[in-house]
Amino acid sequence: MFTGIIEELGRVRSIDPHGDGASITIEAGTVLSDATIGASIAVNGCCLTVTEFSADHWVADAVPETLDRTNLGLLVSGDRVNLERPLAVGGRYGGHVVQGHVDGVGTVVNIVELGDGSRRFTFAVPPELARYVVEKGSIALDGISLTVASVDATRLDVAVIPHTWAVTTLGQRQVGDTVNVETDILGKYVERLLHAGVTDRSRPTTTGDQAP
Repeated sequence: MFTGIIEELGRVRSIDPHGDGASITIEAGTVLSDATIGASIAVNGCCLTVTEFSADHWVADAVPETLDRTNLGLLVSGDRVNLERPLAVGGRYGGHVVQGHVDGVGTVVNIVELGDGSRRFTFAVPPELARYVVEKGSIALDGISLTVASVDATRLDVAVIPHTWAVTTLGQRQVGDTVNVETDILGKYVERLLHAGVTDRSRPTTTGDQAP
């Protein structure tokens, strides 16, 4: 589990296709301080597994599902990426529950710089994702835990403070860029449970007194 608090900006060293997937090599430092083979690191909010590492870089495989559903398939050498290790037991829970399971991608449609140095981003998102987004709720965009300022059927706004702008990939995003979107897992579970309840109530019931 992650919390959406980015630890560092890594840099893509190389992307090596193999079949329909790819091997991604990322330059980093902080997230490698306790790295082990098989450990998880979120890259732009997508949970990947460490397959190789050294003091200054690590390698992960991205399967076709990952490349199709996220913006990792658009990465090129030199791109910066948000990196976060899973939450350690006893660590501070500074963001919200982020699984590292990206639902899909959104597109930057507007960026407005405000007088206090913050920025208001507007993203277009698919309706099937927007249904899980609520105003003042949490959302992970490129792995960054953000608060939703407003939302409608196909768009959402977030306010980005200067610190987040400076230390994440949002500082490099432009209109037309894509971001990974992970909606709040709580909404998905609530919908699933409610749907299950409706389905159960619609089934005919029988008792032991009824004749076959």
